Amino acid sequence: MNMFTMHATQAKKPFLTILFLFLFLISSFAAKYDCLIDGIYYNLDRTNMTAEVTNRTGNEKAKSYSGAITIPAAITYGNQTYSVATIGDAAFYGCSSLTSVTIGNSVTTIGEYAFYDCDGLTSITIPNSVTTIEYCAFEGCSSLTSVTIGNSVTTIG
Repeated sequence: MNMFTMHATQAKKPFLTILFLFLFLISSFAAKYDCLIDGIYYNLDRTNMTAEVTNRTGNEKAKSYSGAITIPAAITYGNQTYSVATIGDAAFYGCSSLTSVTIGNSVTTIGEYAFYDCDGLTSITIPNSVTTIEYCAFEGCSSLTSVTIGNSVTTIG
């Protein structure tokens, strides 16, 4: 290996490192959801034909939602219908502008920290289909004054 070849190889290392870091940063800001329908982000399970409500980035405190939200029982995406089965972990985390939520009658689970720190949330309607409310799902919801819970909840974290 001559002197020129050695210097050219050494020059490539910092470039590749910077390129790798740049690609990593870009991927961390990329969307972490499968689809957006009527202002709600979803991840899809194409095997079971179910959908999970999520936030825009998959990150805590993404603050993706505001106002009154109605989570439907089912969504259609790509000519396929998916039953909305889950409100995912941290789906509404930190959405302080969220005021009310009505959950469709297909959701069975409300994930951990799903509504954590939604201090503007004043009312929520949880249908009979929900059986599980995970750990800290409503922690920090200091304005929550109206809660309707169906009679099928068997587990509260």
